[in-house]
Amino acid sequence: MELKTEVPLPSSADRITFATPVMFLGSCFASEVGYRMASGKLNVMTNPHGTLFNPFSVAGALDRFVSSYTYGENDIYLHQNRYMSLDHHTAFSSYEREVLVDRLNDVSRNASSFIREASFLFVTFGTSYIYTLRESGAIVANCHRLPSSLFTRRQAAWSEIAQRWKETLDRLAELNPGLRVWFTVSPVRHLGDGAHANQLSKAHLLLAVEELLSHRSVAGYFPAYEIFMDELRDYRFYASDMVHPSETAVDYIWEKFSALFFDSPVLRIWSEAARITRAMAHRTLGGKRETTPFAAAMLERIRDLKSKAPFVDLTAEEKYFRELM
Repeated sequence: MELKTEVPLPSSADRITFATPVMFLGSCFASEVGYRMASGKLNVMTNPHGTLFNPFSVAGALDRFVSSYTYGENDIYLHQNRYMSLDHHTAFSSYEREVLVDRLNDVSRNASSFIREASFLFVTFGTSYIYTLRESGAIVANCHRLPSSLFTRRQAAWSEIAQRWKETLDRLAELNPGLRVWFTVSPVRHLGDGAHANQLSKAHLLLAVEELLSHRSVAGYFPAYEIFMDELRDYRFYASDMVHPSETAVDYIWEKFSALFFDSPVLRIWSEAARITRAMAHRTLGGKRETTPFAAAMLERIRDLKSKAPFVDLTAEEKYFRELM
């Protein structure tokens, strides 16, 4: 007896290995999947600008990676003695302008280098609503908790999103012809305007993605939104805020994702590496007598994994557990 509707996955996809550079950009769902990949020591870069929710800010970040953009004073917004970049997440702010500019350029250089060599780019759209700064008309990635009077808000049409992204995809194809772009739509609900407006927002995103699937750089669409809405139809799969998917829901979608993109040997190595990295977050109480057995067991796991997969870098983990002994 079938008690749920299975969402079919794409019939085939190129595989990801430990030698495959992969970039994730977009909403917090991109972060969730990207962080899971990183926990198993796969070659991944996740949201170098921080979490980005609207398609225009994601495209803008990619355009700057492609052009090796250098940030300067004109890219910084000052409010009440705090400097910030409105193209980045709220984490990108400082009371020292030079510190912020240096950080922006460090991140930009690393991302520009990575995207040139990347084999996969996974893009997750979160909302079709955009905020523009009144004084300049520029679309912002994050309002940084600034007064709402500084911004205007509107919903972008799917055709507008698609046209903006065709330009970015053309630039990516010229820079890195082998890059395979996959789109997803985040299942995270944006309920500030109500459930109906959230559905309209997601509809614009889905229609835009459908239009972009014909681009030569686009490999496909991963149905994270549909899996969550159709296979996990229960509030027990939401976090306590009733907006974000729960840890269980993200794990479920991760299993679908990994089954599509990883062969079994890669997934086994990823699983063992993730077990080791997660152990670093384990709280150790007491002195050496209590921590030594735990550390010794983890070092044995590291030695075993290094013998099977010498290409997995566990230097930091090995150093951490040695210091516990």
